Amino acid sequence: MSTTTLELQRPSRASTTNSIAPQTRSSDYENTRARRSSDDEAPSTDASLAIPDGGQSAYTVLFSCALFTFWLNGLGNSWGVVQAALLNQGLTSTATLSFVGSLSITFSVILSLLSVRFMCLVGAKWAGLIGVTLLGLGQLTSGFMTSNVAGLFGTTGILFGTGSSLCFMVASVLPSQYFSSKLGLANGLVKFAGSIGGTILSISLNKLILRVGTAWTLRIVGICCLATGIPVAFLVKEHNPRRGRAPFFDFSLFRNLSFTFIFLAGATGVFALFVPPFFLPLFAQSLGLSSTVGAYLTAGFNFCAAVGKLGSGVLCDRIGAVNTLLLAMLLNAISMLAIWPVSNILPTLSIFAIINGMANGAFFTALPTVVTQIYGPSRAGVAMGMTITGWSVGFFMGAPIAGYLLQAAGGAKAGSISPYRPAIFYAGSIALVSATFVLVARLRLDPKLLKKV
Repeated sequence: MSTTTLELQRPSRASTTNSIAPQTRSSDYENTRARRSSDDEAPSTDASLAIPDGGQSAYTVLFSCALFTFWLNGLGNSWGVVQAALLNQGLTSTATLSFVGSLSITFSVILSLLSVRFMCLVGAKWAGLIGVTLLGLGQLTSGFMTSNVAGLFGTTGILFGTGSSLCFMVASVLPSQYFSSKLGLANGLVKFAGSIGGTILSISLNKLILRVGTAWTLRIVGICCLATGIPVAFLVKEHNPRRGRAPFFDFSLFRNLSFTFIFLAGATGVFALFVPPFFLPLFAQSLGLSSTVGAYLTAGFNFCAAVGKLGSGVLCDRIGAVNTLLLAMLLNAISMLAIWPVSNILPTLSIFAIINGMANGAFFTALPTVVTQIYGPSRAGVAMGMTITGWSVGFFMGAPIAGYLLQAAGGAKAGSISPYRPAIFYAGSIALVSATFVLVARLRLDPKLLKKV
């Protein structure tokens, strides 16, 4: 079994007592180990040692989590295709449609702490079942609201977003109950499925829209989600069920300053993450490319995100989760600041989609792995719920801010990429700020940059 800087082994009671004494800034790692051993301590067993790290039940649950993310991330990441179709039919402005897409992903994170408590009360199986049902119903009913902006806010935004929150928390928390040394890879596989969903659905949605129209496309996708998701939800089984009351917010987690900086990195970084997939189809049209090319670019972006999610899972286990997260945010910032603003031909735009897609995907694998390694499986639910709740403002305002900047600079139909540059520089700068927060957390954990953390 490979070891990491944030080890899963439990020190003795004596060493725990010593390690939580006042420390210098360079000893954050020792504090983290002590906190995790204390939190996971039970009268007769150690929760981390009881993790099976594989087996039939583990892989069955992993498959269920992967299908949940296939639908929730796949549909969320392909919203740009639907947005372009609705914009072309003259429903409303770019900024308003960006708000519809942002509302769904905002609900998926703003309800995270409530979803954690609900999962503790009814169990992961029922939480997943209700979640995937709401996902499908959100898409199905959106098919009847393609001429009603307010209706789309309710169906695509609130209904689909609530289902996303439940499914996302189930898929984020359960792998830590079944995997220890392979946790990074397990998280990577779950997130990989979400990007594969985005790849497949981006192309499928575009083809269906051209053939049967936007309304029937959303209805068909909703039915497919219900038909596949509901049976798989019954396969969900918790390895270490935790019933009863769960805290909404645990401020003591912020005593670990490394966690605080990781929290800030996530809260700022998400402002930038959905700008590329939301605006790539429109950007392609500004270059004179067809909607089909825009859909394929979005599909390529999502496929590269899938590669990034899976590859970063392996990197988390090899070089450390914090190091992987730092590389992801640096690549995200550099690709948006250096490549996207000059992508006035298809090959350059394709290069941007590849690099940014991989970096984008790596974020969603590396950050949950970092949080779980800092606080262990016993507090992973609350810690992840708090972290994801911190994404709420960025998820809700990130893409719409870019939409308003685009609109102020001339709009999506200006026939030029110049109006996109303010929005691009805004997203790239935010990603750079996020990378800075990760770097500070990394140096607090261990100042030796070549060390596995």
